[in-house]
Amino acid sequence: MQKLRIALLALLLLPVVNSCIPDTHHPVPFVHVDFAINVESPHVLALNAIHGHAIFSGGYAGIIIFRRSIDEFVAFDRACPHHPFDPCGRITQINAPIATCPCCQSSFLMLDGNIISGPSRFPLKTYRASFQHPWLRITNW
Repeated sequence: MQKLRIALLALLLLPVVNSCIPDTHHPVPFVHVDFAINVESPHVLALNAIHGHAIFSGGYAGIIIFRRSIDEFVAFDRACPHHPFDPCGRITQINAPIATCPCCQSSFLMLDGNIISGPSRFPLKTYRASFQHPWLRITNW
């Protein structure tokens, strides 16, 4: 009888415990990303400066590449994680090192994509950036 009570109590508490687990599924859809750029190309001159950025097509809503240091780059999807399916939900306001969604005013730190302020519960979707001078490769695998 005691084992039955414990089993019933565990079943009753399961939804409560499960509701405390944070949602870790990123809302920006997965899209295959794999491309390389030459950072010495005149088309990406802004990437030559630390805290410089450039926007590329690809990903779900475009990709922002940000130069964090002399040999470190980060890449993020332009889709705002608060409302990725809304055409308005694209990161368009970038004042390094802060990027802002014009729709919901969520602000993100371009050094790592984390949320600074706003309603977004998720950071920017990050892509892998590997740099071997002069080539920068952006992937999500």
